[in-house]
Amino acid sequence: MIVWIVFVAFVIVFLALDLGVFHKNDHVIKSKEAGIWTAIWVTVAFAFSGVIYWLFNAEIIDNPTGLTPNNAVLKYITGYLIELSLSVDNVFVIAVIFSSFKIPALYQHRVLFWGILGAIVFRALMIFFGVALITKFEWIIYVFGVFLLYTAFNMLKGEDENFDPKNSFVFKTIKKIYPVTTTMHGHDFFVKRMGINAATPLFVALIVIELTDILFALDSIPAILAITADPFIVFSSNILAILGLRSMYFLISRMLEKFRYINYSLVVILAFVGLKMLFSHIIHLPEWVSLTVISVALISGILASTLIKDKD
Repeated sequence: MIVWIVFVAFVIVFLALDLGVFHKNDHVIKSKEAGIWTAIWVTVAFAFSGVIYWLFNAEIIDNPTGLTPNNAVLKYITGYLIELSLSVDNVFVIAVIFSSFKIPALYQHRVLFWGILGAIVFRALMIFFGVALITKFEWIIYVFGVFLLYTAFNMLKGEDENFDPKNSFVFKTIKKIYPVTTTMHGHDFFVKRMGINAATPLFVALIVIELTDILFALDSIPAILAITADPFIVFSSNILAILGLRSMYFLISRMLEKFRYINYSLVVILAFVGLKMLFSHIIHLPEWVSLTVISVALISGILASTLIKDKD
């Protein structure tokens, strides 16, 4: 329990430093700054694998699945890469949401910061219940496997390409239950005009991002549960990937057209993990195989996007 408290405290300290020190004043995040922060978060995440090894080697943390230190590290890195790769798809949707609600680049970091806080809470709950379900009902892993294959199929068809936040059920519901202003008021989420409190486009974008992240979590949580059911590895790899999502957004959102084949990488990853879940009681793949498949899929998508010229 102490390990969990220390890890959560570590995350809170980093978030406090992020908004209270490094991004105290609203400013446009340039590619160079985003690149530096992305490198920092990725370095922190991979360095944390040393902490994972130490925790399991010293038997400081509960080990319900009986992992060896080396195996725990492999599962952590594999889980982190899965979460990081699936976050790329999240970046596409966030870009569409910001564009739809005309959120200035000056305030996008602030929206994503509060969105990350909500995502941490919701994902923690989903991980807790997901691990509990797999532990108590082994057959639920087949349900997760089928769901991931279905998601991969829909992604291959490109059903999400025409997503319009302003026509979404969430946006229409917010407008019905709470007044919404169409103009920005600095970085404020709410404004009072003529004695009436109203939500600004910043708050609406935050809610839509928050709820779409929950939908993405429906894919990513089962995906990492296919790698391991150890709650701390699932939670830590997931949260560290989310923490790096903001800087990654500012780094690659301006290069989305260059990564036109990355969706195929995500299809391969989701399909592989889904099949692994379905055949988990028949075929037991070594952890390095999963790590290799995920790495090759990502590298192939990036290389294809870079080397293959767009005919259009």
